[in-house]
Amino acid sequence: MYIRRDRSRLHFGHQRRGRQAGLLAALVVVLAIVGLVAWQFDRLEREVGALFGPPATPTPSASTVARQAYLSYVNGDLAAAADGYAAALAMEPDNADYLYEYAHCLLLLNQGQEGLAAAERLAALAPGDPRGQALQVLALYQLNRLDEAIAIGLGVIEAHPTYAETYAYLAWAYADIGRWVQAVQMGERAVELNPDSVDAYRAYAYALTWIGDRESAIKALERAIELHPTLDFLYFEAAEKYRALENVPAAIAAYERVLAIKPTNTRALLRLCETYFNLREDARAQEYCEQALAIDPTYADAWRQVGLVYYQQGLYQRAVDAFEQCIAFGSDSIFCWYVRGLAYYYLGRCDLAVPILHESMTRTQSDRVLGFIREGLRLCDQDPNALLPGETPAATETPTG
Repeated sequence: MYIRRDRSRLHFGHQRRGRQAGLLAALVVVLAIVGLVAWQFDRLEREVGALFGPPATPTPSASTVARQAYLSYVNGDLAAAADGYAAALAMEPDNADYLYEYAHCLLLLNQGQEGLAAAERLAALAPGDPRGQALQVLALYQLNRLDEAIAIGLGVIEAHPTYAETYAYLAWAYADIGRWVQAVQMGERAVELNPDSVDAYRAYAYALTWIGDRESAIKALERAIELHPTLDFLYFEAAEKYRALENVPAAIAAYERVLAIKPTNTRALLRLCETYFNLREDARAQEYCEQALAIDPTYADAWRQVGLVYYQQGLYQRAVDAFEQCIAFGSDSIFCWYVRGLAYYYLGRCDLAVPILHESMTRTQSDRVLGFIREGLRLCDQDPNALLPGETPAATETPTG
């Protein structure tokens, strides 16, 4: 058979050009659509979002939430840690580890009643786990239910003799009922069993303080700080012992470390105000008190202390104003009463000083304070323009921990 190859080729070539044209047309259409979508993308996205709603945000897992809570704990933010563990527990209510961490954070925040409820829940959830009952000991101690705390603690020791924290919590309870030798023994056992336990060293320091061994107590607290350097209360406890040993520079350094962790810590600012006030560095004391009040204008103790600073500097009207704020925000400090009365005396307002001083007499049993009050009343009665002789009452105010 004769085949006309030229036509065959021509016919084949015609088909290929037709396909290429079709593909080219389709490509043009696709590019046009893509261009249109890109041009109108924002509007289309809004319309689709309005129709179907925003895309769902992935819910973090309980382990992710608990991990974030742990990081908050490491950073010293116990409130955020407690909230985080509570959120993890909402997703996994029977997770004993989350429940333990939650209860422990509550108790480190001195929330005894809430901590007790969580500890009891843990003890019921995991009866063979000593952590729940041990935390009950700490919670009952914080609630001043010392006999119950000791009874439960002894039972935990019998069942779980190597769980260190039980001994630590019993050390606190024994110290508070005056059984100081046993308290020290419990503290020693706690740190022996778990040399990496902050609670163990903290309780041991507390027990040592009761027998007057403040130097050893400081060493125990310094070890606790090494283990967890962002827990601010450890520095306050150490500073209290530094002051008892008259190591004021070390106490100041402890407060400054708290501020390095959290510059807005008003308690540390107040303690620095008090410390510098006792050193008669009134300008620095005033600066720290006023910083605390700038952060928390309702801080009654800061109003009390700055009032004493103003009084010492002879700024009597400012002292009066500060003491009135102290009282308005709920403080029952005797300084906010009787020193306010004396400040009114210096302002020549015995008509206001006398009733305040009389009221102050009903609020204290301190012979020393009563002596200042009586002297103020005597001077008002004799000579409203006289000055109080001798030591000023503000000069004896000391930090409280």
